Amino acid sequence: MQTLEVKVFEDLEKALRALKKKMAQEGLYKEMKKRRFYEKPSVKKKRKMDEAERRRRKNARR
Repeated sequence: MQTLEVKVFEDLEKALRALKKKMAQEGLYKEMKKRRFYEKPSVKKKRKMDEAERRRRKNARR
């Protein structure tokens, strides 16, 4: 995984917004939410299959 880096010049609020945006784009919030609780292997498999199906449908629409 890459290191997320945001340079802070003057405005700390602006730097925080940029960091949060980068974290969201990298999928870190989704990953943290997913790892909050243990996920049984069967549930994990079903979730992955659902995500793949969602991606297939999305790509088919294009």
